[in-house]
Amino acid sequence: MIEEEVPAALAGERLDRIVALMLDVSRSAAQSVVDSGGVCVDGLTEMVGRLRLVEGQRVSVDESHLPGVDLPSPDPGVEFGVVYADEWIIVVDKPAGLVVHPGAGNPDGTLVNGLLASYPGLERIGDPVRPGIVHRLDAGSTGLLVVARTEEAREALIEQFVDHSAGRTYLALVWGLPEAPHGVIDAPVGRSQRDPMRMAVVADGRGARTEYEVLQSFTDRGHPTLLECRLETGRTHQIRVHLSSIGHPLIGDPWYGQRRPTLGLDRPFLHASRLELTHPGSGERVSFDSPVPADLRGVLDSLTPS
Repeated sequence: MIEEEVPAALAGERLDRIVALMLDVSRSAAQSVVDSGGVCVDGLTEMVGRLRLVEGQRVSVDESHLPGVDLPSPDPGVEFGVVYADEWIIVVDKPAGLVVHPGAGNPDGTLVNGLLASYPGLERIGDPVRPGIVHRLDAGSTGLLVVARTEEAREALIEQFVDHSAGRTYLALVWGLPEAPHGVIDAPVGRSQRDPMRMAVVADGRGARTEYEVLQSFTDRGHPTLLECRLETGRTHQIRVHLSSIGHPLIGDPWYGQRRPTLGLDRPFLHASRLELTHPGSGERVSFDSPVPADLRGVLDSLTPS
């Protein structure tokens, strides 16, 4: 289930258009979801696609109602790393380019398909379209992601992400050197008024906080800087949007990179390097680390430290 609050940029738009934006599908496919009862507005099923919504209304969409979308099947050909696994959780080290779960444009070949091949019991945990998934990484991002193996673990992990007690640390290479070596970007994130398909810092967005610290600066043209970022919230594209908003976009970011050079990268330089959480079974605080992948390491090694 995907949920969003109607931002000012989409106030007055038809329900079927908003559903199409949320699912990244055609208007006709969105209307099919509405017709099948897969959309709720403020908690009530709504089957009139031409209904115009107002700012602040909450729209919930069940992706399983998309026409032609089947439940994910096991695919042993999907490759991914496993950092840790027990009867409660799986900690995955996601490679670049791997989509986390099936959706519009990605019906198969996702991390979920691979997980189902290795851990068949996941099909009974949570949303059948994205079983076991409690948080996500963009397809272009790499690094750590935790998956729940029991319903009790799923609920406990979701609560930790909601109350921000789960710690997520990222490495990000950006253009330019921030004025402060350590800071917090506290700016609401929501859909861009210019392009509703993208996110932006907007006054009516959802609260978002990103803490950053400079790890290493470089003397090369454009003064690239390696940052460590810690999420206090988890909005869509939060780090990418926040860093771009202060004039230091991620190197390699095709959406929020402000048309800067990519240094040969075909994806954003963003790696989920550390994950901390309270184990849902033992109650102990645990942490996991992931080394910088080869393509990002190659870029770092090509730069001249200051």
